[in-house]
Amino acid sequence: MRSYVTTLIPVVVLLATVLWVYQDASAQARRGTPVFFSVGSVEVSKPATWALGCLCAWIVFTPLYLTCRRVKG
Repeated sequence: MRSYVTTLIPVVVLLATVLWVYQDASAQARRGTPVFFSVGSVEVSKPATWALGCLCAWIVFTPLYLTCRRVKG
């Protein structure tokens, strides 16, 4: 039982963060102020892209999203 809990907690945190990022990025886009990041030819501005980035590379994209969100607003 203990191994399930130790596995489940990080998964729940990851999924909750991804869901929050998607909802928040969608709300920002609806307001006309999307959260935007660009480096070279790579551009991240759509809610689905932010959520997918957080899902695949949580440790990089979550702080990046929070930073970009704070800078614009």
